[in-house]
Amino acid sequence: MPAANGHSARGAGEPVLPEPKRKKAKIALALGGGAARGWAHIGVLRALDEEGIEVGMIAGTSIGALVGGCYLAGKLDELESFARSLTMRRIASMLDFAIGGGGLFGGLRLTKRMQEHMADLTIESLGRPFVAVACEIQTGHEVWIGEGSLITALRASYALPGIFEPVKCAGRTLVDGAIVNPVPVAVCRAYEQPLVVAVNLNYDLYGRSAVIKLKASHPPTTTPGPSEEPVSRLGVTSVMVQAFNIIQDRISRARLAGDPPDLSLHPRLNDIGLSEFHRAGEAIDRGYLEARARIADLKRLQDVVLR
Repeated sequence: MPAANGHSARGAGEPVLPEPKRKKAKIALALGGGAARGWAHIGVLRALDEEGIEVGMIAGTSIGALVGGCYLAGKLDELESFARSLTMRRIASMLDFAIGGGGLFGGLRLTKRMQEHMADLTIESLGRPFVAVACEIQTGHEVWIGEGSLITALRASYALPGIFEPVKCAGRTLVDGAIVNPVPVAVCRAYEQPLVVAVNLNYDLYGRSAVIKLKASHPPTTTPGPSEEPVSRLGVTSVMVQAFNIIQDRISRARLAGDPPDLSLHPRLNDIGLSEFHRAGEAIDRGYLEARARIADLKRLQDVVLR
């Protein structure tokens, strides 16, 4: 007989069954580009694993594709060990200078290291959806690689123009995907993922853009006097790096404003340069701390999605 409060009455000796555990929603990760700053993705994934937050899909650009692909392949331990072992001298020893190619370095030594751990692995074998974002250099098309050789997909996604040679894939010449989609939230949305978390590595580099009005002065005709400040000069490399940073930041802001994620993680990495791969330990730790600080928000979002 039903009880007065509408619930069925239990017998005196009837056991009380525990409430069934409700499964949490899986998250889709959009891992952004940022060269050496991208080691922070390793720390983010470590924090998610510690809390049992399941990743259902990864879309990655540039080093975001490298870290995400290694994670889904079960090779994150090897990648972290490799990253933490890097010194400036070791990095130099792994770069193969290429004359007459489309970049300063061929990348064959880096490819050989990946083949030691992921030879013959395909994207389809990862068990979860994975997409590496690249750019076709002749047309500017955004290219999503979601099938085929994992190593080829990763190489194409991080082939930074002028640094690494472009990668030939299915008759197309591909370069770093950060040129067109630095934080690939749109890829996760296209795969109909209900909960998308973005990891943006460039958020704190510049802040919001401003428009500055200037009056152009006449060029100086004499050298600066003893009390005048000399004009600072940037080297070619510095100009290229700063320009690429600005491009990534501005494109990221525009694309994320039009297609925002459900949650964004912003590790503080503005003092780590694009080429400072030897600072992996710092970047990993900062990614971990940022993700740990947002765990409560992530779990709340998982609950909302399942309602």
